[in-house]
Amino acid sequence: MKCLFTLLLIYGLTNLSYAQKKGSADDWDFSKMIQPVPAQNMFADPAYNIWCGSVVKGKNNKYYMFYSRWPRKNGHQDWVRHSEIALAVADFPGGPFKHLKVVLPARGAAYWDGVNTHNPYVITYKGKYYLYYIGMTGTAQLEEPAKFGTRAWWLYRNTQRIGVAVADNPEADFKRSDKPVFTVNPDTTAFDAVIVSNPAVTINDKGKVLLMYKGVEKNGKLAGGRVKIGIAFADSPTGPFKRYGRPIMEPKEKSEHWMLAEDPYLWFANKKYYAIVRDVVGKFTGQEGALALLSSSNAIDWQVTKHPLVTPPKIKYADGRTSDDRMERPFLMFNDKGMPIVLYGAMGINGREHAMNVAVPLKQPQ
Repeated sequence: MKCLFTLLLIYGLTNLSYAQKKGSADDWDFSKMIQPVPAQNMFADPAYNIWCGSVVKGKNNKYYMFYSRWPRKNGHQDWVRHSEIALAVADFPGGPFKHLKVVLPARGAAYWDGVNTHNPYVITYKGKYYLYYIGMTGTAQLEEPAKFGTRAWWLYRNTQRIGVAVADNPEADFKRSDKPVFTVNPDTTAFDAVIVSNPAVTINDKGKVLLMYKGVEKNGKLAGGRVKIGIAFADSPTGPFKRYGRPIMEPKEKSEHWMLAEDPYLWFANKKYYAIVRDVVGKFTGQEGALALLSSSNAIDWQVTKHPLVTPPKIKYADGRTSDDRMERPFLMFNDKGMPIVLYGAMGINGREHAMNVAVPLKQPQ
C-alpha cells in the first residue's frame, strides 16, 4: 500500500502545472518555429481593444483566455482608466476564441483595484486557478479619447499594484484579494517605489513561487524614472512575497536606457527558469522591440540562450501580410509533452487604432 501511495504521489507531482517540461529550451530556436498567423488565430472585437492574452487549458479540454479589454472608442491609451479583465473560450489552442464574460469588473474607487484591472496572468496549481493581475484606482478626470502623459493619466498609472484572484475552474467566479498581493517598495530610493506591474509567475519543482514584475523608480517627477525588472519569492501562490531587492536582467556596466525589458512570460523546466521578454532597445537580440529568450538557474542571474530571438518585432500573417505593430505581452501554451505549440501576443491594428491578441502557431523544435 505504501508503494502504491508513493507511485501515485510521483505521478501526481509530474502532472502538476509546475512539472518540468521535456526537452531543453536552451536549444530551442523560436525564430525557426514561428509560423504565419491564420485569420482564425486573431482574436479581435469591433467594440473593444484587446490586450494581454493569458491562456490555460481547462479540465474540460477547452482553452480559456484571460484578457484585458477597454472601449475602442476611447482610444488605445484609455487602458489606464477603463480596462477590465474578461474571459474567452476556444476548442483549440489557436482559437477561434469567443468572449464569455467579464471576470474582474470595476467595483468602485474605494478599492485598490476598483477602477481598472489589467495584465492578467493565469497559472494552475493543485487543482486551483490563480489569476494574477494589476489593479488601479482613482477619481481623476481623464480625457476621452485618452491621451498619454496627461496628469490624470499618470495619476491612474501610478496606482498600479499586483493582486491575485482564485477559482476552482476558469468559468467560476474568481475571489479577488482585498489587498494587493504585492505592492511598491517602501524604500523611496528603490527601483520599484512608484509602481509594480506586468506580473509573471511560475512554480519550481520544490514548490517555490517566483514572481517577476516591472517596477518604476522615483525621480521627483510624476511619471517617475527608469523602468526595471524585479523578482520576489513566496511559499504559496497567494504570498506573502519577499522581494529580492535589486533589479535583474541589467547589464554590469551602467546603462542610460530608460527600460531594457518588459512583459515577462515565465516557466520552469529541467531545473532552470526561462523567460520571454520584450527586448525594448535590442540589448538581447539586436532587434529593438523583438521578443527575447533568457534562462537562469537561480532566477537572479539571467543570460540569453543560444538562440535568443523568439520573434522579430513584426510577424507574418498567413495571407502574406506583415503586421504593422510589434507584438507585446507574450504567453506560451505547451502540449501534454511539454513542448510549446502556440505563442500568444498582443498587438495594435492600423497604428493602434484598434488592438487584438494573436495566437502564433509554433513548429515543433527538432
